[in-house]
Amino acid sequence: MASTGLFLCLFLIVHLGGNLTLFAGDDGYNFNIYAHFMTNFLPVEIIGYVLYVSILIHAFYALILTLKNRKSRPVKYVVAPKARVSWASLNMGFLGSIIFLFLVIHMTNFWGRYKFTEGTYREYRTDLLTGKQTSAVYIPESADFEYAVFMEQQVEIVRVKDLYVIVSESFSLWWYVLLYLVAMVAVAYHMYHGFQSAFQTTGLTHRRYTPVIQFVGIWVFAVIIPLAFASMPVVFYIKSLL
Repeated sequence: MASTGLFLCLFLIVHLGGNLTLFAGDDGYNFNIYAHFMTNFLPVEIIGYVLYVSILIHAFYALILTLKNRKSRPVKYVVAPKARVSWASLNMGFLGSIIFLFLVIHMTNFWGRYKFTEGTYREYRTDLLTGKQTSAVYIPESADFEYAVFMEQQVEIVRVKDLYVIVSESFSLWWYVLLYLVAMVAVAYHMYHGFQSAFQTTGLTHRRYTPVIQFVGIWVFAVIIPLAFASMPVVFYIKSLL
C-alpha cells in the first residue's frame, strides 16, 4: 500500500506537469505532442503499464486491509476513542472507491478513445522566422498514419492525433466537470492522510523531517495538486459557455 501509494504520488506530479500544457493557449499543440510522446515512446509506455498494475495492487490491498479490519472487530466500540483521528483516515476506503471509479471512467474516456479509436488529427504550421502558428483539422491519407513532422522552407509542419479536442468536448459537459471536481476533492482528502501515512508505514519518521513530510502532504498533495487539476475542467467549461 505504501510503496504503490508513493509511486502514484510521483505519477500525479508528472501527469499534472503534462496536463498544464492545456493552458498554453496554442490550440493544443504542446498537449498533443505530450500525449503522442506518452503513448508512443516505449519506456514511457512500460512505466504506464506499471502504473496501471500499481493502481490495481493499491486497490486490491486496500480491500484486503478493510476486510481484515472488519473481521478483527466485527462489533463497533461502545465508546468512541478520544484520540484525534481525521475524517480522511476513517474514510480512506470510501475515498479510494470514488477515485478508482473516476479513474476507470477517465481513462476510458481519454486514454481509451485516444489509443483505440480512429479519432481526429490536427496539423500545426509554425513559421520559424516569425513564430506565427496556425492549426487546422488534418485528414490522413492512410489508415495507419500516426505522426509526422517535417519542414517546408522555414515552416515546420506537425501532424498529430488530436487529444485536445477530446478534452475540450469532455470538459464542456457539466456532469463530467462535476464528476471531475468530486474526484479531486476525494484525491485531496486521500492525499491528506495517505501521503504522510505511507512514510509512517515504511518507518521513515523522525522529529526533524516528519513535519516536512506533513507539510508537503497537506499543502502540495492535498491542496495545490488537486486545485491545479480541478482548474482544468472549470476553465474549459467556462470557455465552452462563452
